[in-house]
Formats: sequence, structure tokens, C-alpha cells
Amino acid sequence: MVRVFDTEEDIKSDGRSCSAIREDLKYCINATDCVRKDRKTPRECLRERHPSVPEECHQLRNLLYECKRSLVDFRTRFRGRKGYSGIDT
Repeated sequence: MVRVFDTEEDIKSDGRSCSAIREDLKYCINATDCVRKDRKTPRECLRERHPSVPEECHQLRNLLYECKRSLVDFRTRFRGRKGYSGIDT
């Protein structure tokens, strides 16, 4: 379910930190039956670990958390932000 971006401009389209992970999580969770058929919010589907939500969405949620956390961690000045580029090579 992870989308592949053609260029780096596609990734940085909204200009916010962790935007590629955020977009992939939105795409992943909105494609589930929990959101489409049951009409629940994405937050509800992730919290109750609905069976229609794949493990990949939960992993993306955790990756987004780690990326946001790295923004306030001063050690990232040396290590760089956590996350991924979203580009498959």
C-alpha cells in the first residue's frame, strides 16, 4: 500500500516535517474497510486495532510518532531526523 513518489518535489509538496509518512498513513488508513464501509474515523480504527486495518498502517503510525519525536530531540542535530524518504530505488 505504500505509494512510490516519482520525484522529491512530490514528497515535499506540503513542506511540513514528516509529510511523506503522514501522507502514506492517510492513504493506508483511508483504504481500509473500517473507514470506507463502517464509517468510523481513522483514529477509531487505529485505536481499536480493527481487523481490516493492515499491520503496515500500524507501523506507519509508529514511524510517524518516531519522526515527530525526533523533531524535539536535541540529539537529532547530530544524527538527523528519523523517517524515510518514500522513494524506492
